[in-house]
Amino acid sequence: MVTTRPTETEMVSRLRLAVTRLHRRLRQQGAGDLTPSQASALASIDRLGSPTLGELAARELVQPPSLTRIVAVLEQRGLVSRVADPADRRIARVAATPAGVAVLEERRSRRDAYLARRLYQLPAEDRASLGALTALLEHLVEAEE
Repeated sequence: MVTTRPTETEMVSRLRLAVTRLHRRLRQQGAGDLTPSQASALASIDRLGSPTLGELAARELVQPPSLTRIVAVLEQRGLVSRVADPADRRIARVAATPAGVAVLEERRSRRDAYLARRLYQLPAEDRASLGALTALLEHLVEAEE
């Protein structure tokens, strides 16, 4: 039986599909009572420190009114707080509260545990291959930034 190597187009398509499916499964594992948009905004706020709403909207690639609604819900739930910019009190910044950070840590922990369970079902050589692939994927993503 002759096996053929996938074309680059097939490889790209398979990689995209695999990454998409993995992302979906990880998102499901981290699901709680936050919508994907709320979870993404909270994670960006945590990562950015205390962005302005405009900075956050640009990062999340959403229109400012949509982001304002998302942040309002997060604020009502005690996961973020609005603070005045120390240099210009007219500018509002958003920061994750300790409760917001705890929610993010819990979500990350659940996703990491899910992925660890799946990885440890693989043979050692496949896990080693995934380690090398992870480095390649990190390089691929960092090349764009």
